[in-house]
Amino acid sequence: MACICVIDDQALIRDSLSATLAAQDHKVFTFDNAQDALTELRQRAFDVVLTDLRMPGMDGVGLLREMRRLGLDVPVILMTAYASVATAVEAMKLGAFDYIQKPFNADEVAILVERAVRDRQLVRDNEVMRRTLEDVESQRKLIGSSPAMRPVLEKLQRVAQSSATVLIMGESGTGKELIARAVHAASPRATQPMLCVNCAALSPTLLESELFGHEKGAFTGADRMRKGRFELADGGTLLLDEVSEIAPPLQAKLLRVLQEREFERVGSSVTRRIDVRVIATTNRDLREWAAKARFREDLYYRLSVLPIEVPPLRERREDLPLLLDYFLGRIKVREGRERPTFTPEAMALLAEYSWPGNVRELQNLCERLAVLEAGREIGPDTVRPLLIGPLKTASAPAEGLRYREGHILEDSEQQLILSTLERFNGHREKTARALGIGLRTLGLKLKKWREEGRFPELVVQRKVL
Repeated sequence: MACICVIDDQALIRDSLSATLAAQDHKVFTFDNAQDALTELRQRAFDVVLTDLRMPGMDGVGLLREMRRLGLDVPVILMTAYASVATAVEAMKLGAFDYIQKPFNADEVAILVERAVRDRQLVRDNEVMRRTLEDVESQRKLIGSSPAMRPVLEKLQRVAQSSATVLIMGESGTGKELIARAVHAASPRATQPMLCVNCAALSPTLLESELFGHEKGAFTGADRMRKGRFELADGGTLLLDEVSEIAPPLQAKLLRVLQEREFERVGSSVTRRIDVRVIATTNRDLREWAAKARFREDLYYRLSVLPIEVPPLRERREDLPLLLDYFLGRIKVREGRERPTFTPEAMALLAEYSWPGNVRELQNLCERLAVLEAGREIGPDTVRPLLIGPLKTASAPAEGLRYREGHILEDSEQQLILSTLERFNGHREKTARALGIGLRTLGLKLKKWREEGRFPELVVQRKVL
């Protein structure tokens, strides 16, 4: 059902069009002048506008011109009993969808409106697809300049140029799939498909069929032949997400594919050769699992030809400001919400947090804060209830610091800043960047603590840059 706007100064034509379009299950709004219709067009989303060309006051061409000025991108069909080449050309230049001459029959109008509705829906679908692709592409962006991430990004570029199997290891939420997609995008196979299989989400039987495909009648419910992911990804890349969860019998079949580059569909004896680059991810220690016979040792070595280990967020805290800025910026573009800001104390709390859910947890936190605290300044009292894991500093607490009754929050902040300063050997600029605070703010705090005699001896003995 579409929403149609009908404009004509003759009541008979309005009633006739309304009845015709209502019979096609459309919702119809009628107006006897263009000005009233324009007011409604600015407040309600219409799918098609059907307007008379000659009317008292604003005519059809004038309405079309005003709609385009206001950015009302709705298909417009012009009706007239005074058809001429000049008016038709002018209307089409202004973006009219089509032109119909009076008198017309009901079928003619219905067909033209249906075509305009389909065209409108196609434009909407294309826009949704474009935004979806933009969002997907933006999610593939790798954020990080910390010492822990730099080796990963450098290795990624080297690995991408090879066709060898890649094993990406890391805790849940660290962005292993993102790394995998970046490897594919930077590889010579980038123009070929990249398919993904979540090995933990399927039973062994379903996973075998998903990977290798099956013939009709191979098992109960196999009512037609189906190609597997290996076959569909031929020439491209196949991502085996959480590869550690593959059952032992299927591990043997996967090993054969990696070694011989050939397989058979379930229920078939025909061997098929493929050219697929395999990337596997896991949050397990596969070396340990192989040593304990929980995972085939030969498969482990076949998978880990090119290993990449993604560090957890607690080991790359310097990237927190960059990640916060990136996620909040994406949300602002997507939803139009004013992004919140963080006080230095809130940033210190985030830097101290252990992030058990890693980057995925940080992204979820940004989504929540962008909705609940849009445009506000966020302090530690707002952030603390949203953190589910323990607070844990990135390095050992600075020696010589004691908590004072009534000043625990202030002393905790001092402990975090001084311990971070220790991590960077007294380098103020690196410390301020890691904490997400200004260099001047850091300097004022250090000066205050030195004057108060609350600057630990360990830090005093080192050169503070």
